[in-house]
Amino acid sequence: MFQVRVHGRGGQGVVTAAELLSVAAFIDGRSAQAFPSFGSERMGAPVVAYCRISDAPVRTREPVVAPDAVILQDLTLLRVEDVWQGTTASTFVLLNSPKPWAELAGAEVLSRFDPERVAAVPATEIALSQVGRPIPNAALLGGFAALTGAVSLAAINQAIRERFAGPVGERNVAAAGEAYRMVDLARHSSAWEV
Repeated sequence: MFQVRVHGRGGQGVVTAAELLSVAAFIDGRSAQAFPSFGSERMGAPVVAYCRISDAPVRTREPVVAPDAVILQDLTLLRVEDVWQGTTASTFVLLNSPKPWAELAGAEVLSRFDPERVAAVPATEIALSQVGRPIPNAALLGGFAALTGAVSLAAINQAIRERFAGPVGERNVAAAGEAYRMVDLARHSSAWEV
């Protein structure tokens, strides 16, 4: 079972990201589950959503305490210890940042992870240019597909199109594709550090 935790703030599409990820897993022929965890339900408050992907039915309903991947949609949460709870050196980490992860303030917390499993992608900037709104979730899912291989980009695109019809869906597909290409290109370059 591949377990994902998505951290962000209310209004950034954290819950939608986990739901789209689970739908993409279904499209790829796997079992999946997604659910959120809210503190105070208001715009800007910290939000966590979970997704599990498996080749067998997912029966557990507990929060993800030992994630295989963490997606951080808001860098203000970088130094929050709860974000890193249960992670190991082999956990995949995807950050929403226009800077390479090693250049971020607070990047020392990332030194415990395998550098080949950590990536940063300018998801908010991609969303602004492709979608016209600063909601980074679709772009981050594209980056996630490239970083982890847990789901295919084609499945992410189909899940987005099923959720958002017409031009909005196509703009989000473009955002996911742009982020996927950025992470994929960086992973296959000689200087892997997005």
